[in-house]
Amino acid sequence: QVQLVESGGGLVQAGGSLRLSCAASGSTFSITSLGWYRQAPGNQREFVARISRAGVTNYANSVKGRFTISRDNAKNTVYLQMNSLKPEDTAVHYCFAWATSPGGYESQYWGQGSQVTVSS
Repeated sequence: QVQLVESGGGLVQAGGSLRLSCAASGSTFSITSLGWYRQAPGNQREFVARISRAGVTNYANSVKGRFTISRDNAKNTVYLQMNSLKPEDTAVHYCFAWATSPGGYESQYWGQGSQVTVSS
């Protein structure tokens, strides 16, 4: 089992910056990747960014060049630095982790969500 606790988020004006953090606990040795999804009111949850244990990153086109995901393996924490924020970035941002059990079974875990609101 993996537990994820998020922090950060809040209200910011367009063009501003915020940083989200997500600390993992439990069976952290089994985590293969960490990342973020987000969900705006009335929309489906959408992928934002992910980072593998080796540090390979992927981003949604909508955030590429503005958001940076990073990972501190020693602290089992992933960060999402969000710059040049736009009103359309307003959403609840959810941290996720993919973990593989010793038997090879993959599971996905979710954080509680952090509200990010960008005013115009």
